Amino acid sequence: MKIAIGSDHHGVALKRSLLSSVLACHDVADLGTHSEDPVDYPDVARQVAEAVARGTVERGILICGTGIGMAMAAGRVAGVRAARCTEPYSAEMSRRHNDANVLCLGAEVVGTWMAERIITAWLEIPFEGGRHARRVAKIG
Repeated sequence: MKIAIGSDHHGVALKRSLLSSVLACHDVADLGTHSEDPVDYPDVARQVAEAVARGTVERGILICGTGIGMAMAAGRVAGVRAARCTEPYSAEMSRRHNDANVLCLGAEVVGTWMAERIITAWLEIPFEGGRHARRVAKIG
């Protein structure tokens, strides 16, 4: 699976850890940032979200301090369904019922161990379709 990942300066350490663990077996495009120097999270969110919307990648992962700002910014891109998840069950349901294509994590909210479990659930669970497809279509 081709995945785009991005973070702001708050999420860069968690991103590095995830790239060398749970994401090591995937084709991942790291769209930044690459240092702890301050950046504006909406810029990174837009890059990842646009890659997903264009179909350049199948899914995107965004990391900031809380995951909230990234989810807000990514969700503004047409065709993106961003979900901020703090545990595996929400990640699972965001895929099953909402066909989420961008996962947003908070580096100051979840540790590496939890982030790995969230990502594993999110990548493994398929969209159920059926009655959920009708609802997702209404999102736009």
